[in-house]
Amino acid sequence: MLKAVVFDDEYIVLQGLRELIDWSSFGIELIGTADNGLSALELFRVHRPQLIFTDIRMPGMDGLQLIEVIMREAPETLCIVFSGFNEFEYVKQAINLGVADYLEKPITVPTIEKAIRKVMDKISRQREVQELKTKVSNSHRELLEKATLDLLFIGGEAEEKWRQIYGAASENLVGVTVLATESDRLQISEHTDYTVIPLRHGQERLLVCVHTQQPTPEFWGQLLLESEQADISVGSGRTYAELREAALSYKEALRALRSAHFLGEKGIVRFEDLGELITRPEGLSEREEGIILSLRSGNKAGMLDQIDRFIAWIQKEKLDAEVAEHEMLKLLYLALEEAKKAAGDKVGHIPEAYRPHVEFREMAAGGKITEWFRSQLDMIVGSTMEAREHSRHVSVTRARNYMEQNYTRDVTLQEVAAHVGMNPSYFSVLFKEEVGESYIKYVTRKRMELAKMLLSRGLKVNDVSEKVGYHTYRHFSEVFKKYTGCTPGQYKDQLSNTLGI
Repeated sequence: MLKAVVFDDEYIVLQGLRELIDWSSFGIELIGTADNGLSALELFRVHRPQLIFTDIRMPGMDGLQLIEVIMREAPETLCIVFSGFNEFEYVKQAINLGVADYLEKPITVPTIEKAIRKVMDKISRQREVQELKTKVSNSHRELLEKATLDLLFIGGEAEEKWRQIYGAASENLVGVTVLATESDRLQISEHTDYTVIPLRHGQERLLVCVHTQQPTPEFWGQLLLESEQADISVGSGRTYAELREAALSYKEALRALRSAHFLGEKGIVRFEDLGELITRPEGLSEREEGIILSLRSGNKAGMLDQIDRFIAWIQKEKLDAEVAEHEMLKLLYLALEEAKKAAGDKVGHIPEAYRPHVEFREMAAGGKITEWFRSQLDMIVGSTMEAREHSRHVSVTRARNYMEQNYTRDVTLQEVAAHVGMNPSYFSVLFKEEVGESYIKYVTRKRMELAKMLLSRGLKVNDVSEKVGYHTYRHFSEVFKKYTGCTPGQYKDQLSNTLGI
């Protein structure tokens, strides 16, 4: 039911409209009346009715002032005004304010009922138009989603149809980036620099960003912050200038997401940051790749899980003994090679004359091959841990020193990782292990605390934004509000009030 209120300073008018009009027959609930403008405004703000019947002349605040406030706060509200004889100037002002109808006093039941029917017809037409717009919008969105999926799976052949559905604005696009996750919790706000097309494909949740400007550091920083706050993993493909290459970005996004799972990383993992972490030795299957990637990243729990999957696959497929031996030994030697790359001459716990192929057949004959295979990989990953711990502490200490010197500019994860000679994604994992929070949260916290100190010293918000490394005031303000719960300007005002300035 629609909600309605009646405002008039004449008791007889209020009483008559309450008792003589069958409001429910029109699908309306009369929720209240008021005899002065101030009470009327309070009643409106509490109940937010869709229909208002009001006299023009009232004490406290007249009907025109009241309508002006209401139309400013809720422009969709429909107002019907009562006017006396010779009040044409007031009526003209009311019409200019956007009232739906006006009635001359004295008010009668037939005139009120006629006005109600007229306004209900107007509401009905508005709803029909809105429903039509919604249907058209939903239909267009569904067409765009299907065309975008075709773009990801077919590529160039689907581009022309996609552009037709997207519209003339497609001519202004300069790039496309695909993000992949497994959760609906990631929400990217719309922006003038890009449009986000959300898609579902099986268990995959995809966000296809089409850009009118190349992605900025603020774009990646905001995306990283939001994905970490949502506590989810997100894989990002590279940004391609040609729409037909969206399919490449999609494949990269999926691979980056898989890598994020292997790394145990929450937040966004960019394909271009993975580097050698995803360099697949020739002939390596995805199962084997998962084990090697977990070893490279030091994710022991992830590696053991991948080993169990690998063993389950061998058992399920009932592989020939020689084939199983070949697969297991290949993986052991690859793992040993990766351990030596990671730890150099610091590899411990592994005998210099380690020859797993000699032990393999002995274990197989005793029926202990599964336990032995798991223990060998566990030994190999364990041998790299000490070297990894040392490397982590030294590298993160160097990184933090570098960051301390560069907070006043936009120093990225990629730049810091390059400074300490590490792959960005691998460095991100090590940093979180050592510091206890992610790189972006650490940097944001340091910058926001510095910003609060500078604001307390009386610096202007724009100056503070630059001094803590943000390119735009808007981005700084958004991050500051998420961190403190208020905008930089509000924070300054609170400080002034506290200090009595």
